[in-house]
Order: sequence, then C-alpha cells, then structure tokens
Amino acid sequence: MSINKQIDINCDVGEGIENEHLLMPYISSCNIACGGHAGGLPIIDKVIGLAKKHQVKIGAHPSFPDKENFGRKIMQIPNSGLQKSIEDQIQLVVNRAILQKVKIHHIKPHGALYNLAAKDVTIANVVLDAIENVVKEISLYAPYNSIIAKEAKKRNMNVIYEAFIDRSYNEDASLVSRTLPNAIIEDKEVVFQQLLKIAKEEKVISIQGKEIKLKGTTFCIHGDHENAVELLRYIDSKLKES
Repeated sequence: MSINKQIDINCDVGEGIENEHLLMPYISSCNIACGGHAGGLPIIDKVIGLAKKHQVKIGAHPSFPDKENFGRKIMQIPNSGLQKSIEDQIQLVVNRAILQKVKIHHIKPHGALYNLAAKDVTIANVVLDAIENVVKEISLYAPYNSIIAKEAKKRNMNVIYEAFIDRSYNEDASLVSRTLPNAIIEDKEVVFQQLLKIAKEEKVISIQGKEIKLKGTTFCIHGDHENAVELLRYIDSKLKES
C-alpha cells in the first residue's frame, strides 16, 4: 500500500543540542525554540539560516517561560502574563526570520504548554489569542482531536495534525509521561512502523496494546532524542525505498 500523502517530518530545534546542521537534511519543517524554555538570538539566527539553506519550513516553538524546567512543567502564571510571553516569543522568531527574508510557516507550542492546550479550553484560547495578535494566516501544529485544534478551526485557522513517532501513546491518545521508562521509543524500526501505521491507517498502537484512532500529516522526532540523527537517516532511507 502506498502512502498517498505528503510525509512531513518535523523536529524541535534551537534547544541547545546544537545538532541542527545534522538534522536539517532529513526534515521538511522545524520548530524553533523562542527563548521561553530554551534558545536565544544567536541560535535562532543560526537555525533560521540552516532552515533557509535546506528549504525547511520554519515554525515558532513557544512555551511556558521556564528554562529551569525546559518548559516541561505547568507554570502557575496569570493568563495575561502567559499570553504576553507567548506573543513576545513568537514575535522574536518572526522578526529574526524577516531579517533573513523568510516567512514563518507554523506555530507549535512546546512541552507542558502543548499538552495543556490540548485539553484545556482556556489555555488553548490564550495560545490562539497570542498567535493571532502577532501573525495572520499561519498554520498550527496540534494533536488530532485536541481542544486547541477544535478551537483553532472555529477561528478558521489552518490546523495541521501532528503525531509523534518517537513517543509512545496511551489509550486516550495522550503521550506517555516522560517519567515512565517506555515513554520514548528507541528502536528505529519501531519508530518507522509507527509512522507508517499513522500515515496509512490513521491508527496507532497504545502501550496497552489497543489500536486507537490518530491522524497526522506532520510527524515529529524530537531534536533532543538521543538518537535523533540516526532515526532520521533511517526513516529517510526507508521512505526513499518505498
């Protein structure tokens, strides 16, 4: 069975790993940390330049303003303060992209903000308000059937469903917590087979062994995955074979 759709592989970048030059040849879109959980001007400029060189779509990757926890814990912060932080983060990447004469293609929240906005309507709309206050006609990378995806569609925002191929899923289609030993998928063939199953069948096997519905047209491998480059090379070669 052939895959009758575009396979877009994305990576979170600009997070201090400094492996972007190795990732870019194998991905088609990237999500650049905006200084909230990681990143800053020098790395943002460098990554934008690499993305431009490799014709990789550029996205802003805002988060809770929490470098201490890498944006992976929910912050108790007023919604107004959170919205302002998200706006500032997105604006930073937009401004740096303009300097290199490229456009921002999408927004993808990071970590705890991504997961919270997927299920909390208030936070979802804080994120969407922030996006709309900075950029118009932008795509949103979001989980299938999530609150933020539904709210974005109400606003006529273009939603691109994202699936994770280096992470395990629970039966409710949420990601397995990173605190658990089976959260991250290490085996490159398992990663590739998860990509194929989602792309072809719009399904994934949960860690409980149940087949669940999951749509995705962009597929994430985390840039900070220990074997990210190896996984991407393997996927690239397997896709070229088929």
